[in-house]
Amino acid sequence: MLRGLYTAAAGMMTQQRMHDTVTQNIANINTPGYKSVNEAARSFPEVLISLTGGNGPGTAQIGKLNTGVFAEETQPTYTQGDLRETGKSSDFGLESSLELVDPATNQPYAFDQSGKFVKEDGSVVYRPQAFFTVQDNNGNIRYTRDGSFHVNGAGELLSSTGFKVLGSNGQPLVLDRPIHDLQTDNKGNFLYNGIPTNQQLQITVATSPYELVRNGNGVYEAADPQRAGLRNMEAADAVTVRQGSLEGSNVNTAQSMVDLMTAQRAYEANQKVIQFYDKSMDKAVNDVGRV
Repeated sequence: MLRGLYTAAAGMMTQQRMHDTVTQNIANINTPGYKSVNEAARSFPEVLISLTGGNGPGTAQIGKLNTGVFAEETQPTYTQGDLRETGKSSDFGLESSLELVDPATNQPYAFDQSGKFVKEDGSVVYRPQAFFTVQDNNGNIRYTRDGSFHVNGAGELLSSTGFKVLGSNGQPLVLDRPIHDLQTDNKGNFLYNGIPTNQQLQITVATSPYELVRNGNGVYEAADPQRAGLRNMEAADAVTVRQGSLEGSNVNTAQSMVDLMTAQRAYEANQKVIQFYDKSMDKAVNDVGRV
């Protein structure tokens, strides 16, 4: 009987995680470049029943039975956020609609609105994504969609977290004149009075963006760059850099409210189950035992 109690408790913990995830999305609705995250829930492994003695000698096999659900991981959704003009020369927005060719058909994958394509064998292919390339204070390479940059006294272009923004040569960008005197074309090349300054924002394309790991503050890292399929942006890539604009978050407020209410109702349902078990055990101990 207690198995049901544990199942309901696992459901409450999972819904609490769901609630926290949605709350985090809503809290970052105005954060530039923020990508909403979704909670992935899985059934608790059936093998745990055996480990706890549930399928011991003399126990009849009645088929698969798991012990509830648990929140396994959070995954970001790399859909394009809306671009809004700020008029600030140090703000940059990325707009990308990269395609990926299916080697079997030699045709581009037909990605859905969430940026994924499910093959016939069930495997999933995700749309490649473009990122600004930055360098943290320890010299590590990181990636972000937050283009709210600023320039320090040394002329270095820095991200909102203070990381150095890298140029196409892999080195931190150091501007030799005020940024409001510079313009950029749609590939991130800096111009002065229409003349290229030989400086360009380094835009990195991740062919498998879900291999990137969130590092906080809208920054991602690649634990395995080869697995993430990282490469520098090419001229033919469908990526546009817009100076004086910022990419907003891709949080869907209406869907977030629906998810919030769903998590709350599911939490309450599991809570009722636990109350039922508590009353049943109370009856068994205090009333049935007395008879």
